[in-house]
Amino acid sequence: MLVRPRNPLNIGAAARAMSNFGAHRLRLVNPYAPGFREARSAVGASDLLNSAEEYKTVAEAVADCALVVGTTAVRNRALQQPVHHLDDNAGATIRKRLQTERVALLFGSEKIGLTNKDFSHCHWLLNIPTKQQNISMNLGQAVAVCLYELARSKPLQPAQADVEPATAGQAEQITECLLEALRISGYVKPGTEAMFEKKGRRLILRFNLEAYDAKLLLGMVRQIVWKLRQTTKT
Repeated sequence: MLVRPRNPLNIGAAARAMSNFGAHRLRLVNPYAPGFREARSAVGASDLLNSAEEYKTVAEAVADCALVVGTTAVRNRALQQPVHHLDDNAGATIRKRLQTERVALLFGSEKIGLTNKDFSHCHWLLNIPTKQQNISMNLGQAVAVCLYELARSKPLQPAQADVEPATAGQAEQITECLLEALRISGYVKPGTEAMFEKKGRRLILRFNLEAYDAKLLLGMVRQIVWKLRQTTKT
């Protein structure tokens, strides 16, 4: 998943890397260049590039994914999510989850990478170990390195399909209802809504809810919102 990519050649290179290592579903969030589907760098991956899905927001793009992993060079950023290095079994962890559910691997724009708001949709973050003198990688190269690691990794242990995890879309629904309840109750003060949105989303994702529990919790929060609305009308 490429978030706000700017260079069509990088999009094409990412598609080519996907074709090389067996990844077949490319999603883009607000791509900068409308002509990316004709990128010459997508040698052997034109079909994949032509079928790429476009979304307006990260929330929409990851809605059907049970695990969302963002990539970051870290730098001096104060990150709220746990950071895993690509060479520390991160590939094997993702491969295990891929056996039974959909996983989103997010890459940010060439200029600024992923933002803190983008990170708020992620369960955890992935870092490619590089030399400190130059920690930033070309977007297409970063995609290739990560997909190579996934392709060569073996799952840590057999996956168990008897538990269905909640999707990012379900977590987002809970987050939106929770924020509405906080707004109605007066807990969220003017000017703090964006901060509470990110904190609330991270909180829900840390629960690692199962699909059934997510439906149950969503029903509870919706009932609270309904009751709060009734109270404010009287």
